Amino acid sequence: IDLEELFLGNILNIVKQMELEEQDEQKEVKWDNKFQYLLTIIGFAVGLGNIWRFPFLCQTYGGGAFLIPYLIALVTEGLPLLYLELAIGQRIRKGTIGSWREISPLLGGIGISSMLVSFLIALFYTCVLAWVLWYFYNSFKIPLPWSQCPANDTKLMAECLKSTPVNFFWYRETLNITPDIETSGSLQWWLVVCLACNWSLIYICFIRGIKSIGKAVYVTTTLPYVVLTIFLCHGLTLPGAIDGLLYLFTPDWQIMKNPQVWLDAATQIFFSLSLAFGGLIAFSSYNNEHNNCEKDALIVGIINSATSLYASIAVFAVLGFKANNDLQNCQTEYVAKFKEMSGQLDFTISDEGPLNYSLLVEYVKTNPAVNSMLSLRECNLNTFLDQSASGTGLAFIMFTQAVLEMPYPQVWAVLFFLMLLSLGLSSMFGTLEGVLNPIRELNIVPKWLPVEVWTGLVCLAAFLISLIFTMGSGNYWVEVFNTYVGSIPLLIIAFFEVVGVAYVHRMKNDDIFFMTGKKPSLYWRICWTIVSPLMLISVLIELFPQTQVKPYPGWVVAISVLLCALPVSAIPLVALYHSFKKTSSRLNINTYRVSMENSVQEDQQ
Repeated sequence: IDLEELFLGNILNIVKQMELEEQDEQKEVKWDNKFQYLLTIIGFAVGLGNIWRFPFLCQTYGGGAFLIPYLIALVTEGLPLLYLELAIGQRIRKGTIGSWREISPLLGGIGISSMLVSFLIALFYTCVLAWVLWYFYNSFKIPLPWSQCPANDTKLMAECLKSTPVNFFWYRETLNITPDIETSGSLQWWLVVCLACNWSLIYICFIRGIKSIGKAVYVTTTLPYVVLTIFLCHGLTLPGAIDGLLYLFTPDWQIMKNPQVWLDAATQIFFSLSLAFGGLIAFSSYNNEHNNCEKDALIVGIINSATSLYASIAVFAVLGFKANNDLQNCQTEYVAKFKEMSGQLDFTISDEGPLNYSLLVEYVKTNPAVNSMLSLRECNLNTFLDQSASGTGLAFIMFTQAVLEMPYPQVWAVLFFLMLLSLGLSSMFGTLEGVLNPIRELNIVPKWLPVEVWTGLVCLAAFLISLIFTMGSGNYWVEVFNTYVGSIPLLIIAFFEVVGVAYVHRMKNDDIFFMTGKKPSLYWRICWTIVSPLMLISVLIELFPQTQVKPYPGWVVAISVLLCALPVSAIPLVALYHSFKKTSSRLNINTYRVSMENSVQEDQQ
């Protein structure tokens, strides 16, 4: 028995020594300075969604009315969960899987789920960046390729004339989209090249870990704010900009009765702050243990939301300009068509102007004969503003159309897509860190394999899988992944995070006091233990019946369900595994104890 105890003791000492060595390695890797860390976290949080999804949600849900559920979700869910993740990584000094294992082995699946979500999102997110890079490349051409229909192909010309040059360039020249998701189509070589360039650039930035990432964020995080400011200053001088801003800030209170508004507000918070991805925990683990992570959470959360609002002002100023142009064109075309059909008029109509359109409307209403020949056309500014945004169409259709109507359109196109590319790259840093860090902690990769090599292999594998999005049906798959990966799984992971810390680990006040020098306030404690879990579960209850399955074939629906369920399946599976393992260990100990007692009794006899 003495030899057995000595052998077990030596094994435990070796394991502890290995753990201490790993912790020492972790401590050696630190940010160069606090500003670099904040830039990385802000760049991870502020992404493409701040530019095109937040303004789209404001446009969809009654303008300024959406800000109320958004701010409520920020205060009750966003900031508490952001603070929680930053505190976990900084206090435990490990990545996503190591941190949750430290809190409780039963919660180890949370880290695996975060890794899977980050990987799936990275696949289609880089494809969106490939679209951006393609438009950025074409922005240098004179004239811009989406400004006119192709003149050297009669068939393509006919297809373009049925729509608009902007739509044609997006759906045919960029996506080469197929009729449905079942028709895959071929790989679009230009998107494959752009996708390869994106993954190569991301790999270069990751080649030395946070040391190289920390240098890259000085450009990728700050550049978008410079470009946004330029767009805002120019946009406010455009005619119709005030109309766009009034539309943004004029609330429609009735829309707040729709549960989908609150659901999308909560989802936007998660996707915008990059909660439950795992990257925040990984990045904060490289911090000094006594860093004030509460202050960091407030800074990042406020800057992220302020950026969304700042971007919305710039975007709606430009969209107001576009809507004003569309209104003028509508009125001018209607007047011109009436002049062409009427011949002799009993009053004078000049070439253009709202007043002339108003007179014409009154004239058509009071003359049934004219009304029968020329049906009344409603040229309404709000109608054009309502049609200003629809998902990615805000960037690749509406905004590109607005750029054409600006002076020096190439300059504005280059700046706009350079801004989107910078935003996407800085967000990808955190997303990929949420994949690489858990792989490192799971000890999947042999220790003799250099980090540069296996990081490159991960990027190569992700690139090869991402090729599915560069086919003719790629846009459909991007929509499927975005719908089913970026909503339900993140909410479920976040729910288990806050419940795990509040009720399993019971994060003590000493943990926060050790790092910040003060105990968490009543606000944080109430949010972590009551408000945030209730908000998350409420959103989940509303989300399941609200989720609409599009008329895709059965096998696509099955993949969609799998994408939603696969990432979070690790949470119960890991918990069951450790529960079974713990039960088996107890049984073995009891069996061993009984056998030892029996052997002792036999010796005594």
